[in-house]
Amino acid sequence: MTRLLTRSDLGDLLEPSACLTALRDGFRAVGVEPAIPGQRVRTDLPFPGTATALIPGLLPGIEAYTVKVNAKFPGARPALRGVICLYSGVDGELLALLDSATVTAWRTGLAAALGTHVLAGPAEDAAVGVIGAGAQAELMVRGLGVLRPYGQLLVHDTDFERATDFAVRHGGRMLGSATEIASAADMVLLATWSRTPLLSLADTRAGQHFTSLGADEPGKRELAADLLDAALVVVDDLQLVAAVGALAPDDIDTTLGDVLRGDHPGRTDSTARSVYAPVGLPWQDLALAWLAYQRAEEGGVGRRVNLLG
Repeated sequence: MTRLLTRSDLGDLLEPSACLTALRDGFRAVGVEPAIPGQRVRTDLPFPGTATALIPGLLPGIEAYTVKVNAKFPGARPALRGVICLYSGVDGELLALLDSATVTAWRTGLAAALGTHVLAGPAEDAAVGVIGAGAQAELMVRGLGVLRPYGQLLVHDTDFERATDFAVRHGGRMLGSATEIASAADMVLLATWSRTPLLSLADTRAGQHFTSLGADEPGKRELAADLLDAALVVVDDLQLVAAVGALAPDDIDTTLGDVLRGDHPGRTDSTARSVYAPVGLPWQDLALAWLAYQRAEEGGVGRRVNLLG
């Protein structure tokens, strides 16, 4: 039997603290033991979107794996639709089908919050700026609030109504441009589809941190080359980042896993700039899908169906 977990089901099953723990543990574990590398397959379509698959999601200690298939249509709402298949590693049974948009937003946003927390300066009154007020930014802010206190929240989005709603939900205020956000914030969270850099070195100041989720496809670029050259640049996986091609290998200094394990010191100078630019990894899908599946099994959440019947 296969358990179907919808967006509503996952909203009942997932909460930031447990998800952050699962992601932190995953970052520390991956890279320590020899592992099958994750693959990211992307292709353009004869429509205004792309097809993407991430395989296989694997983590030490979990006898299961995931395969994710997404449709990305930037002009749609939601822009991402798809399914995550959770398979048994014992006999290949399809254990669950999960809404991919929800799992992806949670694992991407919370992993980005973790990277921001680890790399940014320690000030408890640091201002947080959000550029692009979508689902992933929502989870970044929620996750960051679990990990640390912060000061004022500043929001910019090209969609005025969406920016307004985001600011109201989180007690923040809106600003009129990305450069205004960079001028006022200590930590800047970018989650856009931009293919033209939104910020350059001249828009920033010493000591700032930037988390950019727009490095996950060729041609997407939220931060200019001179800013990347001047900053400590941390990614989630060197091999996948190189394969995706949104960042040049010379841009990259280390991975978040290396920093969390203590293999790299991270940012050691309070006046330095830092950037976290993840592409999103298959094992992250497994980390949250497995957590949701276990909780669903315990609580009887979601429908169980026989796909072979």
